[in-house]
Amino acid sequence: MVFSVRRLPPVITCGLLTAAVLLFNACKSEYPTSARQSPAGGVERGAAREVKVARVAEMPMGTSVTVTGTLAAKDEATLSVKVPGRLSVITVDLGSVVRGGQPVAQVEQQDYKLRIQQSEAALGQARARLGLQPDGKDERVDPEQTGTVRQARAVMEEARTNRQRTVTLVEQGVVARAEYESADAAYKVAVSKYQDAIEEIRNRQALLAQRRSEVALARQALSDTIVYAPFDGIVQEKKASVGEYLGAGAPVVTIVRVNPLRFRGEVPERDAASIRAGQPVRVTVEGDRNFYAGRIVRLSPTINQQNRVLVVEAEIGNSGSLRPGNFASADIVTNDAGMAVTVPTNSVITFAGIEKVITVENGKAKEKPVTTGRRAADWTEVLSGVNVGDSVVLDPGNLQSGQAVNVVE
Repeated sequence: MVFSVRRLPPVITCGLLTAAVLLFNACKSEYPTSARQSPAGGVERGAAREVKVARVAEMPMGTSVTVTGTLAAKDEATLSVKVPGRLSVITVDLGSVVRGGQPVAQVEQQDYKLRIQQSEAALGQARARLGLQPDGKDERVDPEQTGTVRQARAVMEEARTNRQRTVTLVEQGVVARAEYESADAAYKVAVSKYQDAIEEIRNRQALLAQRRSEVALARQALSDTIVYAPFDGIVQEKKASVGEYLGAGAPVVTIVRVNPLRFRGEVPERDAASIRAGQPVRVTVEGDRNFYAGRIVRLSPTINQQNRVLVVEAEIGNSGSLRPGNFASADIVTNDAGMAVTVPTNSVITFAGIEKVITVENGKAKEKPVTTGRRAADWTEVLSGVNVGDSVVLDPGNLQSGQAVNVVE
């Protein structure tokens, strides 16, 4: 059998050779993939990653009882007006910060100023009836020195003199016995009028004291037209507006004291025996990883028979980030001598509700699920998953299990 060989044109031959060379160069590599250099000179993902590590350590933590509860304001007061009137000024609104003694609202004062003038005029009249200057300050009165008593005493002295003269004349036989009886009756009437004059002065003195009290009440009513904050706090609710007519006792604003806050929790009966007043408390709230310190200040004297819990109250210092009404969890430290296994907080990764850390074993990263407990800004308690002395990676980011790592100082 005879085969014939057909030559390809020179152009096609050169094209096939060029394609073969390009394909060969594309598949050729001088280095393994794991150590391939990027054009910028850095190491690509497959290279060992430099990481910083910290040791899992024990630290004094104390034995504690964890309870849940609610934060409440230390004090809460609804401020009301003591006197009726139309509200003319209100200087606060929802969320306003107030200081103790700060005026927050005011009722129109004109009516109360007029009442002061009226009561002062009545006081001046009462002073004048006692022989005092209407606008003076001295209120000492000697009833014997008043005009009313002096006049009554003069009449009484004259009646006494007439009676004595009549007695002498009767003894001398100059006048009849009837004249003496008439003079004696006149003297007795004069004595009664003198006593009435003294009593009248005493009544006027009592009236003066009453008028003085009325002036004080009128001035107090004018003072009560202004509502003052009783303590440092924040306005929780505004209940009245300018222009409203308010009766006595009508609420204006509600103020709460937010530092310190009152934490009220329920301790199960099995842990109640270890709770004492003065024990330290660490409180956390939802959405805030910070701990807030406080102390147990009050305990219920009884165990609740329905749910078998002991109600406790603690005072928690508040820098402004806590709010009354927050649902809170508290750790009551019952034994300061306890130890806890901890890791740096920045070594814990949380994904899809699962917490884990990355350790270094034989030069490679290894993920380990952990169960955490109490947490602070710098440390987190680990209940299970790692042992004391293990190395955990700080700020692991997207470090994957099995990836080569290079520990640096």
